[in-house]
Amino acid sequence: MIVADFLMDLSDPKFYINRELSWLEFNQRVLDQAKDNTVPLLERLKFLSIVSSNLDEFFEVRVAGLKQVLQSGAQVPGPDKMSASQQLAAVSKRVRQLVNEQYACWRTEIQPQLAAKGVRFLRYAELDPEERRHFDDYFEQQVFPVLTPLAIDPAHPFPQLLNKSLNLIVELEGDDLTTDLAVVQIPRILPRILPSPKKRDDGEDFFFLGSLIQEHVGRLFHGVKVRGAYMFRITRNSNLYVDEEEARNLLRAIEDELRKLNRGNAVRLEVQDCPEELTTRLCDIFNLEKDDVYRVEWPLNLVRLMPVATELDRPDLKFKRFTPVTVVGLGQEHDIFFHIRKGDILLHHPYDSFQTVLDFIGQAAEDPHVLAIKQTLYRTSSDSPLIPLLIQASRQGKQVVVVIELKARFDEAANIKWARQLREAGVDVVYGVSGLKTHAKMAMVVRQEYDGIRRYVHLGTGNYHPSTAKLYTDLSYFTARPDITEDVANLFNTVTGVSQLPPPRKLLVAPWHLHRRILELIDREIANARAGKPAAIFAKLNSLVQEEIIEALYRASRAGVKIRLLVRGICALRPGLPDVSENIEVRSIVGRFLEHSRIYRFENAGEPEYYLGSADWMERNFFHRVEAVFPIEGSGAREHVQEIIDCFLRDNVKAKVLQPDGTSLPAPADAPPWDAQEEFLAEAARRRRRHAEAAEG
Repeated sequence: MIVADFLMDLSDPKFYINRELSWLEFNQRVLDQAKDNTVPLLERLKFLSIVSSNLDEFFEVRVAGLKQVLQSGAQVPGPDKMSASQQLAAVSKRVRQLVNEQYACWRTEIQPQLAAKGVRFLRYAELDPEERRHFDDYFEQQVFPVLTPLAIDPAHPFPQLLNKSLNLIVELEGDDLTTDLAVVQIPRILPRILPSPKKRDDGEDFFFLGSLIQEHVGRLFHGVKVRGAYMFRITRNSNLYVDEEEARNLLRAIEDELRKLNRGNAVRLEVQDCPEELTTRLCDIFNLEKDDVYRVEWPLNLVRLMPVATELDRPDLKFKRFTPVTVVGLGQEHDIFFHIRKGDILLHHPYDSFQTVLDFIGQAAEDPHVLAIKQTLYRTSSDSPLIPLLIQASRQGKQVVVVIELKARFDEAANIKWARQLREAGVDVVYGVSGLKTHAKMAMVVRQEYDGIRRYVHLGTGNYHPSTAKLYTDLSYFTARPDITEDVANLFNTVTGVSQLPPPRKLLVAPWHLHRRILELIDREIANARAGKPAAIFAKLNSLVQEEIIEALYRASRAGVKIRLLVRGICALRPGLPDVSENIEVRSIVGRFLEHSRIYRFENAGEPEYYLGSADWMERNFFHRVEAVFPIEGSGAREHVQEIIDCFLRDNVKAKVLQPDGTSLPAPADAPPWDAQEEFLAEAARRRRRHAEAAEG
């Protein structure tokens, strides 16, 4: 029998999974892809590298934040009520397990299997005489001139090593030495992995720059004996702090902060084969504890393997290439505005080409009937074709407004560059609402037509980033519906000006309405379940953390609402708890593409409502970001979204099911194998063939 809600404390910490530990379980699922023998070898190498890249960001941001909380004494625990010190201890233990498993996968599986396929990573002792001569000459001619030995003594303070840089700590001995320690930084300007000069018919060999410098480091210390040289790497706090109320020039303030980031406080020390005594001295230098040290095997920093995984021309060791479907422009009418007027368009990237989004802006830039273009930019590529298109539109006299989020983590420098370039071309560039990140993905085109002015909008779940659009799954929605386009216009005016946001007709907008409306939609499902009406919730998210939302989902579960969640990353909700969350199932899919789309579906007594957007169910998305969640109402688009949901829920190949203890198990294999991403690829291929046949016919 279910106890009444008011008798059960749904905020009890035992009902919540710690955020940091949940994130580490997500990284475990990434590592599982590296261990999966059904994944092509170079793709497995890529996943292995992503694990390390993910851990870098985790330490730079999350661990750094925990350390700051601990040092300040201001304990602000999450819903699980773990203190900062408890979290740091648990994180240290779990990361060591993860890293040990990662290197075991490299040592026992990926490296030997790649070698069997002709892709070898060699140590200096494994080089043949010809290769040694080549790399020795390379060291003398290309490497030695850019190396600088840095002594560590009272006259030479320890150098400010850059964040995530690879270095050698060198032990010295000799007469009249003022110090027995020196540091040699591995130059970032040189490639970290060097191809062998020997060309083999059966493959290719690679050699690490760091190993070459380690072998020849004695050349830097004439007349002094090198007792040992050991690799180490420092990870620093990369949190960005800007007081927007005090900053008169936000762009300049962020630039100033970026210059400091590479020299933030150290939060992690990685060492390879470094003696204990020397490791302790490094800890003292960087003000780190023993728990901050991570001993890894060769090679230190597996992120260095990514270029080999992505650039080596070995189709036999990679996923089969595919061509996205081009949805618009195959018929007689190539005008994208004509197609949007005919009806809403929903695209599923990368299966549907992102080129349609670029064409939307590109045609608007060239169209003499277009009066204005407004767009948000959270992240975009370094060679983005969007920037020249927006500049072109501005130079043709159109009003162009771009909202650039300068505080998009790790893209701050790129966004500053784009902001300056756009402003110089006459584009109106704004940085959003003070104190909030503008995370909404939206573009609006204002067009003069024969019957008056019409607005067209693009709304999406992903960034306007052509490169990641090939790697992330996202949804794009084009519409000219007046109620939605008016909401988008009002939201742009609020973000760029000083007006208050009028009550939206269709959009759910954070930080003004989204959180309250999601709670209302969950409560409606609870009421329907208690009234015996159809009641169900589906949500596809990157993260689920916000405590009030989780409590509402617990209430819904206890009322009998069937809840199915697809959460790629962090999930603080514990599913399957008796009398609390037994009606909730949480799955995660990690596969060839990064699942990035957000989809909400509410059963609504048999009249389901669908919403898409870029908002996860997290505190930051509800209260600290500008988000635009939009309804899907056209019958064709709604059916398409439902087909996507059904395909995800059938996955029993890549899907993992979250357990009450926070770990994940493979989805039950109670049906023939079904890989959602592979099915989407197959369906895209079928549509591409149908389009080709229609064009020929």
